[in-house]
Amino acid sequence: MQLSFSKYHGAGNDFIIIDNRSWLFSSLTEKTIAGLCRRHFGIGADGLILLENPVGQEDFTMRYYNSDGREGTMCGNGGRCIVAFAHRTMVAREKYVFRAVDGIHSAEILTANGNHYLIRLQMADVPHVEKRGDDYFLNTGSPHLVRFVDDIEGMDIISEARALRYNPQCTGDGGANINFVQQTPQGCFIRTYERGVEDETLACGTGNVAAAIAIQYAQQPPIDGQTCHIELQARGGLLKVDFTCRNGIITDVFLCGDACFVFDGKA
Repeated sequence: MQLSFSKYHGAGNDFIIIDNRSWLFSSLTEKTIAGLCRRHFGIGADGLILLENPVGQEDFTMRYYNSDGREGTMCGNGGRCIVAFAHRTMVAREKYVFRAVDGIHSAEILTANGNHYLIRLQMADVPHVEKRGDDYFLNTGSPHLVRFVDDIEGMDIISEARALRYNPQCTGDGGANINFVQQTPQGCFIRTYERGVEDETLACGTGNVAAAIAIQYAQQPPIDGQTCHIELQARGGLLKVDFTCRNGIITDVFLCGDACFVFDGKA
């Protein structure tokens, strides 16, 4: 069966997106997905996303797979990309509500210029922010470890991240995504190693949310009712994060950044 797909990226974090509302591709195997995502030999992507029918009153369901072919946890950049895809393939509107593995998300398209969209996506609440030594561990739809560094460009991110990624004392039994953050007078910079991809990606949406919260906690834990605004420069682009602290819970979490259509294809 021929596979029709679209390619999108959010701040350089790229995805294969398939309209699966007819359930034609519900039996995609891990091997097939990994082959499609494989650089040079397949389409090439950090992950694959299926847009599926809603199970309730939402507009659609998002099902996300990492490039290793396994179903993943929430992907913030992928969430913005699937909203841009829905805008092109479904009834075009400014706001969408969809279901992902971690629950319901709302999104607003702030601008749509040709193939480029600017989208503000509501992320899941974060009930716990745990400090582990000098690092921060939190779940923003996906588990993340955030470490502050002094030379983000000069470090060997792969070896340092893998040492943490596979250390259960640092990231738990399931492992976590690893984020390195440097704060400079010019701004905050982030690099992320993603599990499931097992490599550095140009950006990670849930990682940026985790890093933004960690930055605020490292400076001064937010007081009740305080709304925080943090911008981070990933290798693939700028992402903005807003959140509010209420009764010790990080809520009203929004991730804002681009989502770009690249091309349509058949495989």
